[in-house]
Amino acid sequence: MSHLVAPSLLSADFGNLKKDIEMVNQSRADWFHLDVMDGVFVPNISFGFPIIKTVKKYATKPLDVHLMIVQPERYFKAFQEAGADILSIHYEAVTHLHRSVHAMKDLGMKAGVVLNPHTPVSLLEDIIQDVDLVLLMSVNPGYGGQQFIENTYRKISRLKEMILQKQASCLIEIDGGVTLDNAPKLVAAGADVLVAGNTVFASDNPQATIEKLKA
Repeated sequence: MSHLVAPSLLSADFGNLKKDIEMVNQSRADWFHLDVMDGVFVPNISFGFPIIKTVKKYATKPLDVHLMIVQPERYFKAFQEAGADILSIHYEAVTHLHRSVHAMKDLGMKAGVVLNPHTPVSLLEDIIQDVDLVLLMSVNPGYGGQQFIENTYRKISRLKEMILQKQASCLIEIDGGVTLDNAPKLVAAGADVLVAGNTVFASDNPQATIEKLKA
């Protein structure tokens, strides 16, 4: 399977959201990536249910929702009802990860676990077979346009090794500082899904940029 591309709507033009959603629909992108931030778990506040419902209304591709919030388990049902197809929660934000992962799956969503840059992949050893997705943050979460953290390549390789060892089937997603320059190296290291915000939406031709990220 070739790798997937998930443009991050955090970098979209909120004054023209429908136009940007339609651009992604028409492009070779695979998913929409939506970052939900609460101003507590991360310093920033992004958007909530009304925006997700709006995206769902116009999107023709799955919604990949990344929760950067405390106590995410309180909102699983609400995110499922708003239109999340894939829901990812931070390892650092939940106490009962196994319970949370299965609660998301029971609601019919794919379940993802996110690791901050400083969190080692070895901590996922006992849950890796239960999750559909592991999202590695390649910047510190909270705001767009940051510098890519180089250690990410090593982390991807270690995670890929663990997935193969445990015969798990989860995808590896990378979020933060993904560019046309580092995308090939990320895929070569073992990444399955590339999230790109600024790279896509700040470019002169977003559709062509998505095409290049796919290539």
